[in-house]
Amino acid sequence: MTEVLFITPPFTQLNTPYPATAYLKGFLNTLLIPSNQADLGIELILRIFSKDGLTEIFDLMESQELELSENASRIFRLKKNYLQTIDSVIGFLQDKNPTLAYRIVEGDYLPEASRFEQKDDTDWAFGTLGIRDKARYLSTLYLEDLGDLISEAIDPHFGFSRYAEQLAISAQEFDEMDEALQEPNGLLDDWLWELLDKKIRAFEPRSVAFSVPFPGNLYGALKCAQFIKSHFPDISVWMGGGYPNTELRSLKDPRVFDYVDFITLDDGEAPVRLLLDHIAGNIPQEVLKRTFLREDGKVKWVNNSQVKDIPQRETGTPDYSDLPIRDYLSVIEVANPMHRLWSDGRWNKLTLAHGCYWGKCTFCDISLDYIQRYEPINASILCDRIEEIIAQTGQNGFHFVDEAAPPALMRDLAIEILRRGLSVTWWTNIRFESSFSADLCRLLRASGCIAVSGGLEVASDRLLDMIKKGVTVAQVAQVCNHFTQSGIMVHAYLMYGFPTQTAQETIDSLEMVRQLFESGVLQSGFWHRFAMTAHSPVGLNPQSFQVKNLYPHPGTFANNELAHEDPSGANHDLFGEGLKKSLFNYMHGVGFEIPLGDWFETKVPPTSIPKKYIQRQVNDEPELVYKDQLRILWIGELPELVYLDEENVDLIFSGKKEDFALELPLDFGEWIMEMLEEISYQQPLNRLKVIREKYEANYGDFQELIESEVWQILKENGLLII
Repeated sequence: MTEVLFITPPFTQLNTPYPATAYLKGFLNTLLIPSNQADLGIELILRIFSKDGLTEIFDLMESQELELSENASRIFRLKKNYLQTIDSVIGFLQDKNPTLAYRIVEGDYLPEASRFEQKDDTDWAFGTLGIRDKARYLSTLYLEDLGDLISEAIDPHFGFSRYAEQLAISAQEFDEMDEALQEPNGLLDDWLWELLDKKIRAFEPRSVAFSVPFPGNLYGALKCAQFIKSHFPDISVWMGGGYPNTELRSLKDPRVFDYVDFITLDDGEAPVRLLLDHIAGNIPQEVLKRTFLREDGKVKWVNNSQVKDIPQRETGTPDYSDLPIRDYLSVIEVANPMHRLWSDGRWNKLTLAHGCYWGKCTFCDISLDYIQRYEPINASILCDRIEEIIAQTGQNGFHFVDEAAPPALMRDLAIEILRRGLSVTWWTNIRFESSFSADLCRLLRASGCIAVSGGLEVASDRLLDMIKKGVTVAQVAQVCNHFTQSGIMVHAYLMYGFPTQTAQETIDSLEMVRQLFESGVLQSGFWHRFAMTAHSPVGLNPQSFQVKNLYPHPGTFANNELAHEDPSGANHDLFGEGLKKSLFNYMHGVGFEIPLGDWFETKVPPTSIPKKYIQRQVNDEPELVYKDQLRILWIGELPELVYLDEENVDLIFSGKKEDFALELPLDFGEWIMEMLEEISYQQPLNRLKVIREKYEANYGDFQELIESEVWQILKENGLLII
């Protein structure tokens, strides 16, 4: 028997496990408490998209004699082709059948329906050498065609990363979800229950815990909980994760507890430890932490504030064992190389720091623990965890899922990765702040960083100030340029509809985005419609932002996204489609010459932004000022010192691509060699002041060294000022 079975319900990601259950399993490992985990999302996907699964789907459609759309009818007529190809395509997307790529790209292997009408120009996007990428993109369209069929003919709730999401989004009352759960099972429900039944019989858990990160996971979690209550009534059922943390903080409806026994909020480690003790009969419910339960027919909140949260350094290494790591599917929904990272590749998820070190953005839930409580982990512990996870999963790709990764910790992590000689590929979320200098970006790239994503939000300095973002558009452009020049791709989260945003500001924001793409400093982006949430400064104090909360009294179930009026802003409904259409083109490197107004079906004002505004900000960035408190670092390998004669030496540097040599006077060459040894990444970080003082004690004005050809050559080959 295991103490707890952690389950991620359908659906989150196809390409990699959502990390919550691995985090909690890793923590319980430190307490020697046995646990198991399962991702029913990927297991249900593999059940659906198999020859046996599709056979059942097609047979059910045939028996029901449904009236189908033209597209669904075409797919049904091609069922023989789909049944012939599905297992091979899934194997290919799992990297188990790579040679199939050659057949897929020939164009006559996969059956095609409506999704293929919108495909990118694959020769342009992938060239003639990107055979496997092109095949993954075409295979993704193939799966999406089948997904359209399933949502039309089998289960209207189906979606690859969202399952019955509409039942949980802004669901102030539990009625609609409760009604859906009481309806007779559909085919996918039956399959989900079969998978769950096998897990429970295999692990025999004392309790089952569902991680519900998104609205699209809630139905699946409660459907599974319904099965457990009916078939395994002695098993305790509980739920936590991002959705309860944000949506269920004011829960009042006791009917939820017909399905689950407990709901925990915020960081799970401390509540989980106490809850397991309670379920085992060791402690009373009064000492639980951040836990909802039902008592005497009413919802009760229990929070033993005397129990402290577990420090991040003591939470243990995430444990991905007993998840089917090699069964996930790497799909490509968009050819853009940055945008595809969310769906392509198996990324080990890890966190650099709990919470957000900035914690001021007015649209963000900064009043909640997961943002408010900032606690970083040191680079040594992080690298220990990286090495453990690589050994465990066999994968060296990492996605650090921070709210905003701290620049100083990213610097320390990069140096520690270099010191340990680790070969990793990683990306994370950042703030576009000036700390990301050109040299820091070079360091991050050397350690294996390939991409960053960050919130530009509304590209308007007035609104960025209202948001308290702490950046300007010019600063974002310069930082994006630093990342891009170092070889790190950049994705920007974009927002429209922020309170008081005018039509002029929306169009000007689009023009800023257009110029960022055209100048080559931004590679990917995504427009989000502003949502006023209950735990953000805007939601907590809407009148300060000139908006009105339309429903100020919370419901009895989910309360997070708040309907609101923005009387002083534009009609934001007019802009969504045009913003997304233009961005899709910009991400593919086209459409820059199209007038902004042509993207919209309604008349919009002309932009007021100068044509070369972004390029000018990039070009006009001030030069680095060499301040004593800055750090100096050499990330190359140490050169060989060769004595040519009594007066001269050669410093021979071996880079990855070629060698080069510096011929220097003997004493100066020896000093340079000593300096590089002292500031090597293998040594503790030195401040620039130390090197300046040593130079000036021997040679005079340090500025002369900075302006010398020797210094410039070293800067080009691994000398960093950070």
